[in-house]
Amino acid sequence: MVLILLLQRCIQLLILPVYLLSYLGLWDPLCKKIFPYIMAKCSTQYNRKLFQQKQDLFSSLREFAGPSGELRLLEIGTGTGTNFQFYPPGCRVTCTDPNPNFERFLLKGVTESSHLQFERFVVASGEDLRPVADSSMDVVVCTLVLCSVRSIEQVLKEILRVLRLGGALYFLEHVAADHSSWGYFWQQVYYPSWKLVFDGCYLTRETWKNLEQTNFSEIKLRHIHVPLYWTPVQPHIIGYAIK
Repeated sequence: MVLILLLQRCIQLLILPVYLLSYLGLWDPLCKKIFPYIMAKCSTQYNRKLFQQKQDLFSSLREFAGPSGELRLLEIGTGTGTNFQFYPPGCRVTCTDPNPNFERFLLKGVTESSHLQFERFVVASGEDLRPVADSSMDVVVCTLVLCSVRSIEQVLKEILRVLRLGGALYFLEHVAADHSSWGYFWQQVYYPSWKLVFDGCYLTRETWKNLEQTNFSEIKLRHIHVPLYWTPVQPHIIGYAIK
């Protein structure tokens, strides 16, 4: 524990200007503006690393289309729209993100995804999806979102509300490493500074437990290791849960 605290302080010293900006109340608005640019760069590499896993995951989306054959999909924390390429043609997509600065990047993704039907972009957090009606969605997609929300439980409650009976939540999230591993050790070291720099991202959440404790009728979940070398976000969970 002493070693972890010592290493945390070393990292904090390295990014001292960020901590000073945070203390002055200037970092959060600045982070909200620059974070979309960071994600636009990182998401390209991330998609390359997980292209096959994402393609396999989303290949079953059509199975959850409604009686009319249409697939109504809500993506929470859409960001730059990196998942659009994996959605089936004709899918009706509603996008949400709590950060309005993502909209310009999202619009670029929309123009490059003519195979989809875009309904609207809503500035909303995952904990409060009031603009989305009850039981109005066939599928909800959540990738790299539950790591940074204030309450996973509330987000999952909202997801269950907007999903129709028999609809599904598709997820891909980085999670805590095994507690006995070096990976978990370094997650604890990086955690305070990582959370500050990456807009509230938690490194040590055991998100699979939240999913298992939620009232889904069926969960198909796998733990995978993503080769994002020199980062503390290699352990992931991937799968879907049916309402």
